[in-house]
Amino acid sequence: EPAARCPSARMSMKIDDIAAPLAAPRRSPWAAMARGIKGCCPACGTGRIYTGYLKVAHACTACGTELHHHRADDAPPYFTMVIVAHIIVGGMLTLERSYAPDSLVHMMIWVPLTIGLSLWLLPMVKGALIGLQWALRMHGFGDGPDPAAPDPIPAADAAPTGIERGR
Repeated sequence: EPAARCPSARMSMKIDDIAAPLAAPRRSPWAAMARGIKGCCPACGTGRIYTGYLKVAHACTACGTELHHHRADDAPPYFTMVIVAHIIVGGMLTLERSYAPDSLVHMMIWVPLTIGLSLWLLPMVKGALIGLQWALRMHGFGDGPDPAAPDPIPAADAAPTGIERGR
């Protein structure tokens, strides 16, 4: 009796439990990221994803997809720094090995280029990450509630803070 010896063999699982998350239509991560890079809505590709430089719109004006619950957080700056650093360091090493210019020349070239590339790439990287989150149904972009979101604490049940206690 192999089933009696193996505790995992006694677990029962229904096929419906496995197939339920797969019932939603598949979203293409590459297409959503490409739309995000262009600053367009990851769902329709028509509406704008930003209302400002990095301020994400509450919802798409074309299709109504809610965009406010994205969680890009610190990932776009980190990815932008990695991309820019590879470009700048490669260029600096190539220029130094080829022409060996003065340090002032390096400063005049690479500091503005670093700032410019970072400012140019940051909205594209953030848009791509928002598109990826939408395609993978992360952080509220799915059909149901976000499982990663904490349960809200009702105001009546909330513990008083130091301010409320008069401290």
